[in-house]
Amino acid sequence: MTPAEDAQLALLLEVAGTPKPGNVDRDRDFPDLRFDHFLAGAVGAGPGLRAAQKGAPVGEAFEEAVAGMSQQEGGNTQFGALLLLVPLVRAAVEHPDGKPTPEGVARVVKNTTVEDAANFFRAFDHADVFVDDPPEDAEDLDVRRGSDAIPAVENRGVTLSDVMAMGDDEDGVAREWTTDFERTFWAANRLAELDGPASARGARVYLELLGREPDTLVAKKHGQKTAESVRVRAQQALEAGPEVVEAFADSLVKDGVNPGTTADITAGGLFVALARGEVSV
Repeated sequence: MTPAEDAQLALLLEVAGTPKPGNVDRDRDFPDLRFDHFLAGAVGAGPGLRAAQKGAPVGEAFEEAVAGMSQQEGGNTQFGALLLLVPLVRAAVEHPDGKPTPEGVARVVKNTTVEDAANFFRAFDHADVFVDDPPEDAEDLDVRRGSDAIPAVENRGVTLSDVMAMGDDEDGVAREWTTDFERTFWAANRLAELDGPASARGARVYLELLGREPDTLVAKKHGQKTAESVRVRAQQALEAGPEVVEAFADSLVKDGVNPGTTADITAGGLFVALARGEVSV
């Protein structure tokens, strides 16, 4: 398979994994966000992922992927995952063996431009993404302004790497950009160690990631105390077994607590494992 196809497959395997506490999976829908929306989002992201594979700039490919992803009725399904997958696809293409590495994706990140940042902001015109307020010294770079913020991006001369660094304290996906995708590659390595179907491995690694660090989307929506509580409960569920995991999953869905950042990193890990030939379907 090509890197772009591996990236689409990673999106599909991530949402197919179950139980995935707090997130849509093949056994659990939300009232306004369903499993089939994620399937459609993965298909719609294809042109942008193929553009990344062909060498399009990261920002351009990302905006195209988000625009395609958003062409379904559920809204934002995979914005954060695509923000990881696009540079990972580029890193895979640029590697002689087609295998993404931390060093390779670090080079992709380092080489992003002001125009990449502008296209990142344009992507917010396509999808309603939950974000925090910007830093006080960067109110003109509020991503909720979408393309209206591009003049400020250009005036400041900030690259997409710079933009990610501004949010890495509060956003787990942005933090991957500033840490050479550390958790993504941890997830890939862990996936390679497990046995069983790829989607089941993905669900297990999702829960392990959730038990290791508080989910930043949960922290932004519900507060740090809730995020830490979810982390502790994930760890306890891992130790207790399948019945407790299922109950934990139902509880988070009932309470509207959605560890979406953890799902995004799981998708990134699945891509790396697929591209390295360590997971197959």
